Amino acid sequence: MSIRCIALLLLFATLFSGCAPKTQSQYKMLSFFFDGVPNPDEKKAEVGKIDERKAQASIYREHGPYAAKQCGGCHDRGSNRLVVPKQELCFQCHTLDIRKKYIHGPLASGGCTVCHQPHGSNYAFLLVAEPKEFCLYCHAKEDVARNPVHSDMDMQCTMCHDAHGSNERYLLR
Repeated sequence: MSIRCIALLLLFATLFSGCAPKTQSQYKMLSFFFDGVPNPDEKKAEVGKIDERKAQASIYREHGPYAAKQCGGCHDRGSNRLVVPKQELCFQCHTLDIRKKYIHGPLASGGCTVCHQPHGSNYAFLLVAEPKEFCLYCHAKEDVARNPVHSDMDMQCTMCHDAHGSNERYLLR
């Protein structure tokens, strides 16, 4: 088969199938020529999960002072500089009892923005990600799953753990 025929066949396959095949026959044809073609059957299974995540994340929430355009509460007027050091800023308005025996690392270091967006978020409590999988951004799922107590990884971590601090080991409630 000549190079011209192969090129024409590839062009034909791409033009008539598109990059995202809708049927198994299109998938088989495209995946014969190209690596990384998405399997339409696997995509159908993911759609339900994606729709559920979108529904949970569809409400954009703004931080109160940001929504009220009270930028001066956090920033010097006319600049983006903060009125106090970043690690102290949230405590100007938010009261957290940090006299606990165990404090979550980001909170202890004043890194509230590791977990929370300062201006707004699609997630509850202005989190930077979906609450159900949020903790797994820093805590490896494999490490968490080693503990038999975590056999039900469908629950939100905050059902058992306090995200800020606790007098119990592992920030247990």
